Amino acid sequence: MKYLFLGLAIIFEVVGSSFMKASDGFTKWLPSAITAAAYLICFYFLSLALKSIPLGVAYAIWAGLGIVLTAAVSVLIFKQKLDLAGIVGIIFIVIGVVIMNFFSKSAH
Repeated sequence: MKYLFLGLAIIFEVVGSSFMKASDGFTKWLPSAITAAAYLICFYFLSLALKSIPLGVAYAIWAGLGIVLTAAVSVLIFKQKLDLAGIVGIIFIVIGVVIMNFFSKSAH
């Protein structure tokens, strides 16, 4: 369940970030309301995950996968460009999350 909670936290963080972009600086009420609700739900699930996943590990996974998925949304939905440096940076983030989860003793 702990990783299900973390996964839901990541999904709602990406939804919140995406609707924040759509809110146009919080000038559109519906995307603004969705942003607020998504972040509240996100932090609720993150808090549940933190009951059994160490903070550093959970935050690394949450932030890392959130960055990757938000970047994907920005390219696919908002038609923003991602250059080679951005792609390499995202790859390094994924590698860091994998290293923490499979090789770090702090993950257990």
